[in-house]
Amino acid sequence: MQKLEIICIESEAFYKLLEEVLRHFKSNESQSSDKWISGAEAMRMLRIKSKTTLQKMRDEGRIRFTQPEKKIILYDAESIRDYLDDFVYEPFDLSAVKIRKA
Repeated sequence: MQKLEIICIESEAFYKLLEEVLRHFKSNESQSSDKWISGAEAMRMLRIKSKTTLQKMRDEGRIRFTQPEKKIILYDAESIRDYLDDFVYEPFDLSAVKIRKA
């Protein structure tokens, strides 16, 4: 029978450890992601269902792609992220607005 060992740790130290573990996994995840992704993966990232919309975005030069063979089209995941980042809107901060009373 194996000996059971119990480790006690303060909650603050536990949360710091948890943050570090999550940071480690996130960095490994981003390093392992492919530069070139399939059309299905591109559509998932863009949250679209139409292949026609994906082709239109490709034809208009909105996202980068490569075509190593006639029937194989791969999309640059980073260019899709950049495209989405171009449409980020920051929330409006009402506390920065001074209201002038008449």
